[in-house]
Amino acid sequence: MNDLLKTTLLGLFFGTFGTTLGGIIGISVKKTSNKFLSFILSFASGLMMAIICFDLIPEALEISNIANIFIGLIIGIIAMIFCDVFVESKFQNSTKFKNNHNSLLKTGIIVSIGLAIHNFPEGLAIGSGFESSIKLGLSLAIAIALHDVPEGISMAVPMKSGGMKTSKVIYYVILSGITTGIGAFFGAIIGSISQEVIAMCLSFAAGAMLYIVSGELLPESNKLYQGRMTAIGNMIGLIIGIIATMI
Repeated sequence: MNDLLKTTLLGLFFGTFGTTLGGIIGISVKKTSNKFLSFILSFASGLMMAIICFDLIPEALEISNIANIFIGLIIGIIAMIFCDVFVESKFQNSTKFKNNHNSLLKTGIIVSIGLAIHNFPEGLAIGSGFESSIKLGLSLAIAIALHDVPEGISMAVPMKSGGMKTSKVIYYVILSGITTGIGAFFGAIIGSISQEVIAMCLSFAAGAMLYIVSGELLPESNKLYQGRMTAIGNMIGLIIGIIATMI
């Protein structure tokens, strides 16, 4: 029981540390021109694509078959479509959000939901890693915390630019990291008992992130600024994402 509690707390700490640090950096950024915002959103899309293609899906394929991965991807995409429709309906029904920053704020909220979903299988990886060995669990936790930093930035910047209060931005950023601790708890329980469940969670997260990239980040970044900085941000994000997945 003590080991389970330690694993959960470690997953919670590392999961919230990276995203919170990124969130603080994001709200500290003073320059919020359309060009800069477009760069941040396209950077986030490149980062997420790298995580999908070089981390989540390959890891899922190692422990399960292509049919299960495909099912997980489809469910993840459908889940995010429902989240998108739900958030959009809330925006349309509330006069509070009816302003020029509406679209940016919606993007920030959708990204936070997607990252919360994505952090759960990361927690599963940490939990099952600690079940294998302390060294593996710690190395996974540190690596995940490092690549959560730019994710926290990509969440905080559109939220702040959309007019959300700083305290509320930090609240949502921390909240998205808590699912890592929940995942670590279940990962420690599941461990080697059900690799299929972990594979489904990984592919589900990949599907959710794929929708965020295609349906939110790239369209929004192109709408904000149509120039080279959008493409450069996307490529830099992809490169840094590949490096992060190899740590």
